[in-house]
Amino acid sequence: MAEIHAWRPSVAGVAEVFHARFTDHAYPMHVHGTWTLLIVDDGVVRYDLDRHEHGAPGDIVTLLPPHVPHNGTAATAHGFRKRVVYLDGDRLDERLIGTAVDRPELRDPLLRRRVHGLHTALTLPGEELEAESRLVLICERLEGHLRRTAGAVPDRRDAGLAHRLRDLLDARVTAGLTLAEAARLLHAHPSHLVRAFGREYGMPPHRYLTTRRVDLARGLLLAGLPVPEAAVAAGFCDQSHLTRHFRRVVGVGPGRYARRGRPEPAGGPAQSRRLMSPRAR
Repeated sequence: MAEIHAWRPSVAGVAEVFHARFTDHAYPMHVHGTWTLLIVDDGVVRYDLDRHEHGAPGDIVTLLPPHVPHNGTAATAHGFRKRVVYLDGDRLDERLIGTAVDRPELRDPLLRRRVHGLHTALTLPGEELEAESRLVLICERLEGHLRRTAGAVPDRRDAGLAHRLRDLLDARVTAGLTLAEAARLLHAHPSHLVRAFGREYGMPPHRYLTTRRVDLARGLLLAGLPVPEAAVAAGFCDQSHLTRHFRRVVGVGPGRYARRGRPEPAGGPAQSRRLMSPRAR
């Protein structure tokens, strides 16, 4: 069972808003080119980030950094209900990615209230300025948390090679490239590339590229591009190729995803305004 709403608001720095209720969908390992700001309203999400298990209960804010593989599943048969804001990669200091990997869960009641308020504003057409204002305060608090715990990230074997391959894949998301070509460009043996990338990111290069293409397709669909055109523009062979991977990663097919816009505010806009008390802001 899946219930979703996905849309792209006219708010600088926000790539996508995604509200979802899942009972039996398990996200495979995947990546985003964005920061994933997540709150859970019901249930608990279990996920692996950098090969370490984490949990996202309802009283914390989860921040997953860009380009780092993660998965996700419900901790119980009850499933979970979540709200996500995907922030552009440059919305937070990229030097804090390592700290976010080490500490993705933030137990901060004020921050959670602010994220809830942001989602409320994002569901109300015409309230883009309020959403932008709320986002500024949220990002300021997020960076404050991360900077307080920032430390040196230990070097890993072949990490530099894996990072260069990731940069190459990011530059060729739609065009793609063969492993032989990557090996020639990076002056490394193909098997060495695959092993180094897997050690650093917890997934093989081809899966990383596929999930980046799914990420790109999400944006194209929310921009109004028809599914067949979005499939080709994102680097997939055709619509069926996109659909197979999209459903595996997102939990629903691209057609259904594209049709589900922002949800109606609970109780209508007036009720939402009453819920947004100054203290929660």
